[in-house]
Amino acid sequence: MQIRNTFVTGTLLATTLLAGQAHSANWLMLQGTEPVGSAEMAKVWGFVQPEYQSTSGTDLKAGPFSGQSAVFNQIGPDLNTDSQFNIRRARLGVRGAGFPLDSNVNYFFLVEAGNNAITRNGGGSVKVTDASVTFNHINGARFRIGQFKYPGSEEGLQAIHVFDYINFTNMTNGLLLERFYDGDGSDTQSANSPNGAVGAFRDVGVQVFDSFKHNDWEHSYALMVGNGNGIARGDNDDNKDVYLYWSSAKIFSGQGPRRDDWKLFAWSQQGKRTLVNLDQEFDRDRWGVGTTFRKDRYRAAFEYVKADGMVADGTDGGAVPGSRNNADTATASWNVATDGEADGWYAHFGYAVSPKWELDIRYDVLNRVTNVAAAERQFETLTLGAQYFLNRKTRLIFNYEIRDAEAPNLAGTAVPNQILDGIDNRLAVQVLAIF
Repeated sequence: MQIRNTFVTGTLLATTLLAGQAHSANWLMLQGTEPVGSAEMAKVWGFVQPEYQSTSGTDLKAGPFSGQSAVFNQIGPDLNTDSQFNIRRARLGVRGAGFPLDSNVNYFFLVEAGNNAITRNGGGSVKVTDASVTFNHINGARFRIGQFKYPGSEEGLQAIHVFDYINFTNMTNGLLLERFYDGDGSDTQSANSPNGAVGAFRDVGVQVFDSFKHNDWEHSYALMVGNGNGIARGDNDDNKDVYLYWSSAKIFSGQGPRRDDWKLFAWSQQGKRTLVNLDQEFDRDRWGVGTTFRKDRYRAAFEYVKADGMVADGTDGGAVPGSRNNADTATASWNVATDGEADGWYAHFGYAVSPKWELDIRYDVLNRVTNVAAAERQFETLTLGAQYFLNRKTRLIFNYEIRDAEAPNLAGTAVPNQILDGIDNRLAVQVLAIF
């Protein structure tokens, strides 16, 4: 694809510039591990993210929904316009050691009031995203229980308010940001809409974890068992997800989410999902490896993810779910490949031009349903980004996404490729304000 060739050229230049050293953070340890005797009883904090996103709004060029809106050119979460202003996130939280008898017990609570797939699909305009208690009594084995981010992919595990981009990669959005369905989309008269809030990289369960320092290296682990049924609800099928995580980071300087370090990590997630309309259980397994780097003015990251079992498989004919086809015989639905395979990866490079400006470039790829030749789809996006820091807690983020997609095993004139040829580039501008 043309985007890939463009990125390769940029990568060679960036690799030369980045022959120094790197960043990230230890996301496991940034909540629920307040220093004994120094934590506040209740620290209130939060952030808001107003934004604007737009595409050219190109309609479907072929297929049974030809001439109708293409789902990939609509702006979420409602998917009914190709441009809109939105309050992407509005979160308010409180954390601390609010237990006077034992400062080794920490809590973390966070609610979401923005307009997104957490609140729109979850029944209500405000949703609890985090509600956990962490016990720090045992050296080498801290315990966290409740609802919180599960250990996994860097893009999902990291704090969203330090994310360098506005939208997630194709890989993360397609394989890791889980939506929950009652069916697989085979019912031609149903939109198969999600039955609740998006998973938001969170689960309800218990986790044992800790971090160990040796000279200038920090090694961390986590083992979690969760319901595997998203947020703000219990288990629906008695199956549990098991999460494993390991990271090793060479620390250069600083601490917290903006420290300078070079981190290597690996993780896995194994579970099952039940589609009640089919009365069947299906595997949903994920694993990944990656590295992040931040040092002085340079930032970089790479991550690879493999998926087996249930894989999100787009919509019928690329149409907006709920739309009727031109013959008025069927309804477009969200589809799920129940025994699918997929993989994806991304590479990110950033350079702080000055204390106020940072330039970013990211290339990401998603290979979806690779085990069925006719159903395989490849998505790639080159994101050009810039960030302007008004102060330490407020910044403007500008992204322009050059997007492409194809059915690699079908002829260029095949209907799926005619449909995917209509995918637009996307402009996104966002303000992030932390308080």
